[in-house]
Amino acid sequence: MTLLAAQNLSVRFGGAEVLSDVSLTVHPAEIVTILGPNGSGKSTLLRALLGILPLSSGQVTRAAGLRLGYVPQKLAIDRSMPMTVRRFLSLPTRVSNAEATAALARVGLPDVEARQMAALSGGQFQRVLLARALLSKPQLLILDEPTQGLDQPGEAAFYRLIEEVRRETKAAILMVSHDLHVVMAASDRVICLNGHICCEGTPRVVSNAPEYRALFGLGTQGALALYQHQHDHSHDHDHGHGHDHAHPHSHDTDSHTHA
Repeated sequence: MTLLAAQNLSVRFGGAEVLSDVSLTVHPAEIVTILGPNGSGKSTLLRALLGILPLSSGQVTRAAGLRLGYVPQKLAIDRSMPMTVRRFLSLPTRVSNAEATAALARVGLPDVEARQMAALSGGQFQRVLLARALLSKPQLLILDEPTQGLDQPGEAAFYRLIEEVRRETKAAILMVSHDLHVVMAASDRVICLNGHICCEGTPRVVSNAPEYRALFGLGTQGALALYQHQHDHSHDHDHGHGHDHAHPHSHDTDSHTHA
């Protein structure tokens, strides 16, 4: 079953093509991470998949009745306007106290309903955004650089939380990130983007692909190895949608194939 599929998706801003001929799929209960340097079109791709941006060509297909949850890259809160966590969780759709309490407990923030949003730390704020996204009981959770601005321990804790959410809810996760060290271990499949898909596959294989190294260099191997034992035992054998080898993608051909 495919939850979300993009076929030959292209996006233009003015006369400039930001994304070219992108095809990808997301299956139930898998964690897919899109990696790419600044300006590679990662956030543009998410907004196109969500239907926020128009396509210049291609199409996006969703499973019938697909429930989506979305955690944006940034959300500006007017610090002069009082806004409790509880009130925020009921925007735009009101939820019960029990639902709000359960969602906050799920993300590790019990008893913060009365706190002001403006008083939360960066990590707490991102967890509240995740709690709000989970209230819709999503089958697919889309996160746009959810750990931006967090320190490395905060990043690692958030990605562990994402893995727990996937395990408990069976939701698929589609993440965009530029963080290499932790995110590679938290993913079942990695897609390298630089205006087009350069390569994709399991983290271990993609990290050794020439296309990946051309974008990111060789500096992530040691950090990846720290998490490799967890990834080997918890992901490679549990999910049938990973690739056994990386799939490089030439920007100059039309032969883009994705499992």
